Amino acid sequence: MKINILKYTISWVGLLVLAILNGAIREKVYQPFMSELSAHQLSTAMGLCLFGIYIWFLTGTWRIGSAAEAFTVGGIWLVFTILFEFFFFHYAMGHPWSRLLQDYNLFKGRVWILVLLWTAIAPYVFYRIRS
Repeated sequence: MKINILKYTISWVGLLVLAILNGAIREKVYQPFMSELSAHQLSTAMGLCLFGIYIWFLTGTWRIGSAAEAFTVGGIWLVFTILFEFFFFHYAMGHPWSRLLQDYNLFKGRVWILVLLWTAIAPYVFYRIRS
């Protein structure tokens, strides 16, 4: 189990690459043709799909052995994602905390939290499908 957790922890980098690629596609391809909110929502949907494909591939390559292992992987990915988002975008990119927190406001159509939820539960969902 420890080796599997280590593999999945390292594989979080793949999620990061997909998120950066998804953001670049949003900025260059379709955001100029729609509102920022619509682009955010479309990008979120695309991110969910990209993450799902990647996680499906991973869970087929490295079988998750238990529900506890699946939740551990999802929890690690969730923590890494949140830490990266807040520390990188605040300290490296200079975005204010208020801008970072606005993506969590579902009442204003900001659906980023769905990516975090999916990142946390997808290993379990695919573990259950494959077992």
